[in-house]
Amino acid sequence: MRIVWIILVVLLGVGFTACSSAKRVEIAQKSLPSWYENPPRSSGSELYAVGEGRSKKEAINNALSLLASTLSVSISSTFNAKTVVKEGRVNSSDATYINQTQSEVKKIRITNYELLNAEQMGFKRFAVLIGANKKSLFRGLKDALDQQFMLIYSQEKAVKNENPLRQLAFYHNSLESLKDMQNRLSVMKVLNKSFDTTSYVSKRNHLQQEYNLLLNKITFFVNAEPSSQRFIPALTSGITKQKFQISKRRDAYHFSVFLNAKIVKVRAYGFSIARMEISFTTKDYKNRVIATNLIHIDGQSSQGYSVALQDLVKKLNAEIEKEGIFKILNLNIY
Repeated sequence: MRIVWIILVVLLGVGFTACSSAKRVEIAQKSLPSWYENPPRSSGSELYAVGEGRSKKEAINNALSLLASTLSVSISSTFNAKTVVKEGRVNSSDATYINQTQSEVKKIRITNYELLNAEQMGFKRFAVLIGANKKSLFRGLKDALDQQFMLIYSQEKAVKNENPLRQLAFYHNSLESLKDMQNRLSVMKVLNKSFDTTSYVSKRNHLQQEYNLLLNKITFFVNAEPSSQRFIPALTSGITKQKFQISKRRDAYHFSVFLNAKIVKVRAYGFSIARMEISFTTKDYKNRVIATNLIHIDGQSSQGYSVALQDLVKKLNAEIEKEGIFKILNLNIY
């Protein structure tokens, strides 16, 4: 009987192997297209680049990166990408990518390009060929920058009636949106050698100067009830780290922060726990409330309540370090 069972097991194993072999599908390797192996050469008026990736979108992005690099422009995460190809064919196992980040740089948005060819090269591999006319590319980058400045200056007129902190937030956000401007100007200068960048640099400098003036003028002062004053240094430290001055004055550039901590003493499992509800109220020089916030923090210690209170201070400092002082105060500046 045992021999019969062994024979049945062997026969079933052979049957499964046969079925598995019958269902195996061999995917034919695909030759690289001629436009990929020998792409058109860029000229004085046209630019060409090929790219490969795990999706069509990724392949296009890689091609755009290469296109920008031909203009001697650094874009987001400049990298070397090499493809090891076996016998002139590409598939999911043949392609090995070395994607080494050389430096972190700003991304330049290129929209004026044409997708000339796209082909799937085996499983999850795509190759593309893109082209761009230099005049059209320059025009697109210039139009985008002009529109950006038009929007910024229209917003600047409106924000002049706001309090200095809102103005500061506007200038900060405007400068952030222009972080890659120098790279864009470099691209435009390569595309059009007669292009004058002076007016754009001047406009950005104006925004920087306004930001610096506000930063130097704005001051804060932090106050609290006597029972809550142990938490004042945590706030003043967070504020000064953002390059603001602590001062007692009364003008349009001064803001006061009042904090109030309500602490409940709890004893559990041999630990002293201090549960704190701390509120923050920020007012302008006319005593108008411009922001409020409320957070909860627990301090604990096995060495008594006084040490649990020290733990509260430590945790408030850590929260300010993690979230940023202006998120703690609910002031939307940075």
